[in-house]
This record gives sequence, structure tokens and C-alpha cells, in this order.
Amino acid sequence: MPKDTSMQHTPHTSPLCREPFRQPITPWALRAWPPILCQAGRASGLQLHHLSTHVSCGGATDHVMTGQTMWGGNTSGGESGVAWDWVQVSTGVVAMADPLSVITNLRLLGDEGEVLTSWQAARFLNQIVHALPWQDEVARALQAPH
Repeated sequence: MPKDTSMQHTPHTSPLCREPFRQPITPWALRAWPPILCQAGRASGLQLHHLSTHVSCGGATDHVMTGQTMWGGNTSGGESGVAWDWVQVSTGVVAMADPLSVITNLRLLGDEGEVLTSWQAARFLNQIVHALPWQDEVARALQAPH
């Protein structure tokens, strides 16, 4: 039976924003994204934009606000993303919950082209985080009604 080539796949679009519909992205979903190789020394220059920030309130006794934020962008190798947990230390002050736990699909390469270990990559991933205006996005999310 001949294959019908007259039908083409078209992405679903949202009537509100006229962009292709995308499933909500969770930070752990980054583990399923294809790995992107990137020179560690150039990683801080990636052009990433805010994808999402999630806010959680601590237990009934402590009202500590925590959450995750996720950033992503297109690179020459495909879509890359980084995400991490944050905690509100005091009013108006948020910090990374664990600087050694940045989730990413980036595979950072050393000077000899070798893939860096998680421990070796942590310094470069924190440089990426430091360069992003993520605290502004978290502050905006904290001000939104929950």
C-alpha cells in the first residue's frame, strides 16, 4: 500500500499565544533531554531565558518558602537547560538550596575534550547560575498569589 504523503504534521498551537503547544516542563525532565556538549570555559556565555519557577511553602510549623527555577535556551547543539532548588532565607533574600545540585542536560568538556565529572562541572554550572537574573524571577513568583 503506498504511503500517503499528502498529510503533514503541524504543531498544536495555543489560541492565546499562537505558539506551538508545549507540555509543562519540570526540572527533572531535563534529565531526559538530549545531552548537549559544551566547553566548560564557554558555558557562562550561554544565552538562557526563564522557563519556569515553582514556589512551595514549608510545613505547618515553618513557613519557609522554597522552590525550583528552570532556565533554557537554544545552543548550536540543541536545546539546553539548567534548573535548581532555591530557598527564601529572609524577606527578599533567596539563595540556591544546594549549589552542587544543578540539574542540566549540559555535558561540560574540559580543556582536553573530556567530559567533566559532576564535581568538576559544579563550578562552571554555578557560574551560569550566577550570571542569570534568577533571583528577580523568584521574587516575582513569590509576589504572585499562591
